[in-house]
Amino acid sequence: MTNETYSPPKIMVVDDSITNLKFAKTALAPIGEIFTVPSAQKMFDLLEKVRPNLILLDITMPEINGLDAIKILKSSPYYSDIPVIFLTSVSSKGAELEGLCLGAVDYITKPFEPLLLLKRVEIHLTLQTQKNKLEEQSQELKNFNENLLKMVADETEKVSKLQISVLETVVDLVESRDDITGGHISRTMKWLRFLLTGIEDTGIYADLVEQWDKNLVLQSSRLHDVGKISISDSILKKPGKLTDDEFEDMKRHTTIGASIIGRIRETLPKDNHDFMNQAEILAVTHHEKWDGTGYPYGLKGSDIPLQGRLMAIADVYDALISKRPYKNPLPHKMAESVIVAGAGSHFDPCVIEIFQSVSWKFAENCC
Repeated sequence: MTNETYSPPKIMVVDDSITNLKFAKTALAPIGEIFTVPSAQKMFDLLEKVRPNLILLDITMPEINGLDAIKILKSSPYYSDIPVIFLTSVSSKGAELEGLCLGAVDYITKPFEPLLLLKRVEIHLTLQTQKNKLEEQSQELKNFNENLLKMVADETEKVSKLQISVLETVVDLVESRDDITGGHISRTMKWLRFLLTGIEDTGIYADLVEQWDKNLVLQSSRLHDVGKISISDSILKKPGKLTDDEFEDMKRHTTIGASIIGRIRETLPKDNHDFMNQAEILAVTHHEKWDGTGYPYGLKGSDIPLQGRLMAIADVYDALISKRPYKNPLPHKMAESVIVAGAGSHFDPCVIEIFQSVSWKFAENCC
């Protein structure tokens, strides 16, 4: 640990009396480096070369008096923080108050009493030293906080990139298992984005959606079919229509997906739970129907979370416009008609209004 080099405080005494200057220099010499100046103008000249820790300033001087001088000092960004003590032989409460209002830290009356002058100056030098230390500590704390925030931001970004990487891997795994519906995950996220835009445009359900992190909902939608990982290839890749038993088994991908997401959530810090919570809602509710005939729980109406109601349209629309071994893709207009016809049965009628408001976006991107 290195020792800091001690530098004695610099004290500037400004007075038009040579006698007072000599007296002050003698009295204050033990505690610092003393600069004596016979006028305020000379003080300003010297300030360009020397920065004092304290200024003792006489009030009654020719040309520029002490009150005018302190106004100039306090208006300057270079000198405003230098403490000023007024020297005066005039005992006037009005003058003292004016000086303090202008920024002086104290008054010392002339003629000086040596020990009193010394102690008063020592006190103000100590106060200034403590103030400087507090300011340094405050700046150090500010720098520390800024560095800490940057470190947190950097770590958050790393975690976010890791999450996205893991998410991409899981999504690729799901898509590779179900090559019949290739591209379904990325397309449904696009349809969901259009629906969220429709909510902004129409104001329908805007009060609910304004509480969401929309990007988080969109990204989490990519896990809505994660449960298909556990569905057998014989069902998942079957080129024809599923039997009733096979369809019952396929339905399990909703609850399996929710279970997988729940297990992942348990391994994450709590501040990452929102993402997985949204993913779980989308995974388990995107096959529920407005009239209660959907699966896995037969939820009805507004008991179905809005995320699931929106995802239901995105999911069905994508299935309608996509080619399957057992069907050809529908053009947008026909797919739109099927969706709209499902209002009140399969789909939330209000979400159908949202869909219709942005249907043109679906049309432009469906092929």
